[in-house]
Amino acid sequence: MPPLNLTSLTPATFILAGIPGMEKLHIWISIPFCSMYLAALLGNGVVLFVIRTEHSLHQPMYLFLSMLAITDLMLSTTTVPKMLALFWFNTGEISFGACLTQMFFLHFSFSAESVILLAMAFDRFVAICYPLRYPAVLSHSAVIKTGLVALLRSFCVIFPCIFLLKRLPFCGHNIIPHTYCEHMGIARLACADISINILYGLAVPFAAIVVDVVLIAVSYVLILLALFRLPSRSAHHKALSTCGCHVCVTLLFYIPAFFTVLTHRFGRGIPHHVHILLANLYVLFPPLLNPIVYGVRTKQIKEKVVKVFISPNSHLLQE
Repeated sequence: MPPLNLTSLTPATFILAGIPGMEKLHIWISIPFCSMYLAALLGNGVVLFVIRTEHSLHQPMYLFLSMLAITDLMLSTTTVPKMLALFWFNTGEISFGACLTQMFFLHFSFSAESVILLAMAFDRFVAICYPLRYPAVLSHSAVIKTGLVALLRSFCVIFPCIFLLKRLPFCGHNIIPHTYCEHMGIARLACADISINILYGLAVPFAAIVVDVVLIAVSYVLILLALFRLPSRSAHHKALSTCGCHVCVTLLFYIPAFFTVLTHRFGRGIPHHVHILLANLYVLFPPLLNPIVYGVRTKQIKEKVVKVFISPNSHLLQE
């Protein structure tokens, strides 16, 4: 008798169950989620439009900000529309290929955003510590290469997860107790040893993110040391204000991410629906708050938004 080909036991579809135990509240939960998603689309869309139309903002810091806005849109759009369809129409069915695609772009955008935040920290480090070398170090070609590095690293780190999942047999288990597909959520449905998935899913992407966090921390330690050598308080304040937005955005990105990962791995006493709610909020909060932080705290962005959207003809009136 020929051996059973377990790799053929792949379900045609998965069923996303939503938030376990809160199915009756799905409609009510969808209201703030939809509002945050629309606000994130609007905020990041405005940031991208203003940076694209205003040539004075075609500088490395704002080009990195536009990359951040794109990854934020990818992070939220990969998950939220399907989540809302599940809440509104109870359409939790998703094909195996679509589930893997959603998983890939979810983790891909997370990894890419981490690289971009590191690039933004390096941008601030060069601007404050080596201002005379800033134009040479962070040229437009260097910014483009940084974006390509973010894409390449994220692809190389996340793409193997697809093969790690496709090799697993599922034996008819196809209900995912979540609102979107993610690597370990799919792997736990397999009727086989998933130790390689656990090891890779925790070690490789986590290590890459930790390296980014360490390098960002080193950048800001060097920035602080440079600030202490500045002669005047006004210089201190100006330099710190240029870093304030990036620090806020970095904390908004990493603190919820690490909290979600740690509670998912070690918070056995936390109810499962709390894990799912935290995971859903994570894909919404950074895309929602990042444009607000930069719009409120960055004078150049605020002025350009007013110029483009509120008083586009103000220069004509002044003439």
